[in-house]
Amino acid sequence: MDLTELRTPCVLVDHPRVERNIERMQAAADAHGRRLRPHVKTHKSPELARVQLGRGATGICCAKLGEAEVFADAGVADIRLPYPLHPVNADRVLKLLDRTHLSFIVDHPDVARGWSEAMTRAGRVVDVLVKVDVGFHRCGIDPRAAGAAEFVAGVAALPGLRLRGLLSHAGHGYAAGSEAEAEAIARAEAELLNTLADQAEAIGVPREEISVGATPTARFSLQQRGITELRPGNYIYFDRTQVGLGSAAWDECALTVLARVVSRPAVDRVILDSGSKTLTNDLARGFVNQPGYGVVLDGLDVSAPDDNLLIERLSEEHANVRVTGGTCALKPGDLVRIVPNHSCVVSNLVDAVWLVNGHEVVDCLEIVARGRIT
Repeated sequence: MDLTELRTPCVLVDHPRVERNIERMQAAADAHGRRLRPHVKTHKSPELARVQLGRGATGICCAKLGEAEVFADAGVADIRLPYPLHPVNADRVLKLLDRTHLSFIVDHPDVARGWSEAMTRAGRVVDVLVKVDVGFHRCGIDPRAAGAAEFVAGVAALPGLRLRGLLSHAGHGYAAGSEAEAEAIARAEAELLNTLADQAEAIGVPREEISVGATPTARFSLQQRGITELRPGNYIYFDRTQVGLGSAAWDECALTVLARVVSRPAVDRVILDSGSKTLTNDLARGFVNQPGYGVVLDGLDVSAPDDNLLIERLSEEHANVRVTGGTCALKPGDLVRIVPNHSCVVSNLVDAVWLVNGHEVVDCLEIVARGRIT
């Protein structure tokens, strides 16, 4: 089947690009002696996770227990949740421990004690890592605060828990204004983690794992001392934000949205059938301002953006595209490909994606973990 025969809007995944993206990141991790544990919230597909694991990934990360349950059912043997699970979920965690090796984070003494009590009652032991806030200010302990090392030691001493190390997410790397700033964020992250690990080691906590995860800083984290594991996710597809942050080139973006022109009401306006239910309302980030809700490519076979087209507004079923300069020959019925601002969200908006090689439709891939947000 040719991709022009597909009903729109739909999501395309360029199979050769996915393979290259997986191989490139794995090769970089291997070359620097780092373990690679991809975050599968980007694709939500056990089939793609198996490809990543087959290339050398040591395990995967999931965003929520619901995702982990899907991947455990698919036979993935090592799953990490870099998410603050509450002990109210102990029944689900215990069931997962029967099917996979599971680890997750803690960053609060009450939660750590709650998990210790739950595991002790069940006669089980679960692996945990202490989440460290390295500047994103979302979850994690403050590594500079008094008592940070003592918190790590306290977790290590709790029965039912096996402390594996420290974990962080430099999410503020998405707000970097330059390559130098992104590199500085990765360097500061490693310094904070290593300092805390040194302090904990001095009071009897063995240094084991230091895990970091963010696609924009991954290329710089590879160079840092003490890092044992990387957890990027978006690298398998990339998107407009990653291009804007210097993490990828347009011809490395593997996920696109195929959309059709449904109206051409004015010379400076094109209406597509891909609204917020397909493209998401997420804005792009990058070293320079990137307005709009994705980039329309300059033809079905071209990786470069059409700079004359700006997706300036989304409603649920429509993308309102303004023609900003030059001439635009698009008419109702024509097809376009769009690189979304954020590919991870797009994966969660559709039941399946179409694997393509050029114009050839290779396969239909079900998004098995779609909607698993609990």
